[in-house]
Amino acid sequence: MKTLLAYFLLVGTASVAAAQSHTHPNLSQPAQPAPHVGSSQYAGYQEREIKALSARQIEDLQAGRGMSLALAAELNGYPGPAHIVELGEKLRLTKDQERETTVLTEQMKADAQRLGKDAIETERELDRLFKTGRPSEASVAQAVERAALAQATLRASHLNYHLRTVAILTPVQITRYQELRGYAAPSAIPKHVAN
Repeated sequence: MKTLLAYFLLVGTASVAAAQSHTHPNLSQPAQPAPHVGSSQYAGYQEREIKALSARQIEDLQAGRGMSLALAAELNGYPGPAHIVELGEKLRLTKDQERETTVLTEQMKADAQRLGKDAIETERELDRLFKTGRPSEASVAQAVERAALAQATLRASHLNYHLRTVAILTPVQITRYQELRGYAAPSAIPKHVAN
């Protein structure tokens, strides 16, 4: 059962990571020369410190960047604290709202850095398992479970900070936020805001 859970976590995480690496500027790969006939799109990746992570992905995880992990919240009307702080004046935040969103932003970054470090280490363990030449099906399953859980925990953390942020804002501010970010027309108010 645990292995099955890890498989679904990994598939979901891999899908998110694949989408991010193609769409998020912080995760985009440097331009690679066209591969020679018969060569792999992964040519050159063997030089990476951790094969499954680019240097930029490692840097983003260490810095606690969002890496598009909270898009499910962000694009459905649940803004994150960092963007609220950036747009504070335009959103007419009260002093209490400024203070609360600033504190949330700092907490989110600290948590993301800690959890990002865990995600890096679990990928390093998986990489090392193959590098040593001694992987087994059981050891691979365990390593993948740990890596998937680390990624899932990181993503859940980002999403939960969006939930905490919404609790601080008024419906008018959330609607204005969506307008400022270019997400919705003024009439497209999310259900949680309209109530």
